[in-house]
Amino acid sequence: MKNLNTDWAFAQYERVRSILPEASFPDKWKTISQMEEIADQVDVFLLDAFGVLNVGRTVIPGAPDWVSSLQKAGKKVLVVANGSSVSPDASLLRFKEMGFEFAPEDVIASRNVLGSTLKGRSQNLWGVMLASNGGIDQVPVATVHLGENRSDFDRAEGFILFGTSEWSEKQQELLVASLQDNPRPVLVGNPDIVAPRENGLSLEPGWFAHDIHERCGIKPEFFGKPFTNIYEHALERVGPEVDRQRIVMVGDTLHTDVWGGAAIGAKTVLMADYGLFAGLDVVPFIEASGIVPNWIMTSKN
Repeated sequence: MKNLNTDWAFAQYERVRSILPEASFPDKWKTISQMEEIADQVDVFLLDAFGVLNVGRTVIPGAPDWVSSLQKAGKKVLVVANGSSVSPDASLLRFKEMGFEFAPEDVIASRNVLGSTLKGRSQNLWGVMLASNGGIDQVPVATVHLGENRSDFDRAEGFILFGTSEWSEKQQELLVASLQDNPRPVLVGNPDIVAPRENGLSLEPGWFAHDIHERCGIKPEFFGKPFTNIYEHALERVGPEVDRQRIVMVGDTLHTDVWGGAAIGAKTVLMADYGLFAGLDVVPFIEASGIVPNWIMTSKN
């Protein structure tokens, strides 16, 4: 059983950094305790969900208030999330239940980014990694839900990795074996290796995708942070007139949120109190990786 802690997750992200987009980082960072401290320098806030707005299904204290404050101040606030385990409608409802007021166009999810590319593909049947209540009927192509029947794996013409809550080691072995016998495309709707939950970290589709790459030699296609495809969708909604240096990506991870924001020329905020680095000193991780945010937000100044 893997020891799913921050040190382990950080090491896994470091192992795969060669596939990440080009990015440059500032030499130093500043520390803030409230998002409003940088509001005069920012016109657009791009927010991760897990570790910034919520941890699992639990809202982060104070998050609805500062998000609302930014919205009332006329800032454009968009959620840019590697969320693919639930449908877009279900995701929007969860945010509303947690006290956030986002319009449908304010939420850019990696699932939508992947979905927008499917109709141009030649595959007629996709095998999907997704929980039984994950809204597979809303995927805009013909699909088969991947359970524990090897024949379902073998008849799929390609694979989509959306959610891992019901994914087992047995299913991963079936997928790997099927791909070793017959290589096919693998699309990943969530590049995250782990995600913060109320009771610790969970393995996410990115982990299983890298396992496939190493064992099958198939290079997955990733949709979501830190890859620029998801940011292209966000920037379309922002408009070309906004200076990239007046856009900030806010997240709890270095290799996805900070790296992804820097890759598009935006500024970045690393949230230190919740998410991947909760309870830890983030400075050693920044120094070890060289991934430097513009700001670190923490209440522990």
